[in-house]
Amino acid sequence: MGVFLVAVATFLTRIENWRSYTPVGGGGSLIEDSSYIDEEKPAGIVRWLTTVDHKDIGILYGLFGTTAFVVAGLMVMVMRLDLITANSILGTAMYNSLLTSHGITMLFLFGTPIIAAFANYLVPLIIGADDMAFPRINAIAFWLLPPAALLIWAGFFAKPFGLFGPAQTAWTMYTPLSLGAAGPSADAVGGSGVDLMLLGLHLSGVAATMGAINFIATIFTHRGEEVSWANLDIFSWTILTQSGLILFAFPLLGSALLMLLADRNFGTAFFLAEGGNILWQHLFWFFGHPEVYILILPPMGIISYILPRFAGRKLFGFKFVVYSTLAIGVLSFGVWAHHMFATGIDPRIRASFMAVSMAIAIPSAVKTFNWITTLWNGRVRLTTPMLFCIGFISNFIIGGVTGVFLASIPIDLVLHDTYYVVGHFHYILMGATAFAIFAGIYYWFPLVTNRMYQASLAKAHFWLTMVAVNITFFAMILLGYGGMPRRYATYLPQFATLHQAATFGAVLLLIGQIIWLYNMVSSWFEGKRVESGDPWDLNQDNVRTVEWQWFKQKRDTQIATDGGDEEVATDGGEPAEETEAVADDAAATDERDN
Repeated sequence: MGVFLVAVATFLTRIENWRSYTPVGGGGSLIEDSSYIDEEKPAGIVRWLTTVDHKDIGILYGLFGTTAFVVAGLMVMVMRLDLITANSILGTAMYNSLLTSHGITMLFLFGTPIIAAFANYLVPLIIGADDMAFPRINAIAFWLLPPAALLIWAGFFAKPFGLFGPAQTAWTMYTPLSLGAAGPSADAVGGSGVDLMLLGLHLSGVAATMGAINFIATIFTHRGEEVSWANLDIFSWTILTQSGLILFAFPLLGSALLMLLADRNFGTAFFLAEGGNILWQHLFWFFGHPEVYILILPPMGIISYILPRFAGRKLFGFKFVVYSTLAIGVLSFGVWAHHMFATGIDPRIRASFMAVSMAIAIPSAVKTFNWITTLWNGRVRLTTPMLFCIGFISNFIIGGVTGVFLASIPIDLVLHDTYYVVGHFHYILMGATAFAIFAGIYYWFPLVTNRMYQASLAKAHFWLTMVAVNITFFAMILLGYGGMPRRYATYLPQFATLHQAATFGAVLLLIGQIIWLYNMVSSWFEGKRVESGDPWDLNQDNVRTVEWQWFKQKRDTQIATDGGDEEVATDGGEPAEETEAVADDAAATDERDN
């Protein structure tokens, strides 16, 4: 793999002079004509293979994350269709393989990269930086992800040729199952497929760590002169906190993965010795629970950034939202053992972790109440981004409350490893994180593409997704209350109705995502061009933010390609007019997100 990467780097240096990229040419500075010099970029595929522009890399992250979302979504659809009946048609081996790859793909190949897409494109623009602190490292961090994905999915490609199969360890990779010969046979859990999956996970962790270092350096050292810590926007605060979590959590995961690889291939006994199984759980969950907040904090930042735009007012309690973000970042490293209440650890230790697990709900509640208060007496406009923001809050409350129950030791001992847990964390990851991602995609779609999506399809996407999420995952919560264990390909007949309800919800969810994907692709190429520098009419409430000033300047400097004067209806149903205040840069002071 190392030789391959060196060969690729050598090839690229021969066909493209990376030194031709300047901070001005690739950055997001608001200085006139500084970031619109397309002549400095090569054309065609070479541009995308060699770019170090943070905006291009953000788009690449977005396309990669979307691809992973589609792959993982199709995997889980096959599983849910198989669960319509109590007897598995796929067989336990294929079911376990899809289960493992679905979880890992969603967490490591969709969740983290899609957040990096927003952060790469927007953070330099918002904080007034020319580009990321280390543009080339930024590019390298992305290009580590495609080979990581191929390694994680390698077993699915090799199996048809009679070679090794995909891993069947579930995404937690618990020992002794993941050790192969130490427990079940190596073939039973995937053999070489497990080794390649572990290498792919390690590679994705290296990529995430490189990106985190870059974001920390950028926010600390490349802010514009007018951007202080006091007025740093809420989205950048969440990215900074997330990057700190990645910096401390992912190297630990990498170390544990290398120890597991050594046990599997080099005769070591890190997890073979007495207590090794508990050691793996401690190491994994010390990473695993901060990972949950790595995936939810930036979406919280997106909601905190977008929701005030369509409530017509500033974010209520901005400082407390920032403090709660930092509090979650710190507390997230003190709750990992609530995943291990059923392992027989000391009751006194369990009690302390129960207390911290309940305490971490407080900063999350602070955010929730601040979002609701921001809406209170605001001039609410139910655009598609706003609908997804409200859906986020609703689903996050359900996911959070069900999580508080799991933080209680007696309740967790009953519900541990049941479908209740699956319903809980999917309310957070699909019902909240994905909703925030969709809100951000719709809100910034005109910024990236200079076009507007189809509002009717977008709202159909929201309603289908909102209804489907609650049907699917509430059915799982009820299955958990009934005692249905998770990760099973077969089940008792009394669980059939709820499983069929969950599958019905999953089909609705699939239909909604097909509508979304069609809307995005068709609108990217054929959507109506945005003719206003303020496509969301933010200036009327004085809530326009700095990236839209950059967008207006970009539009003003670009040569019109279609010459059309047609007004484009915004998602709110009102024509976006170029107001006198927007045209006058002195009047449009573009206050930052407070």
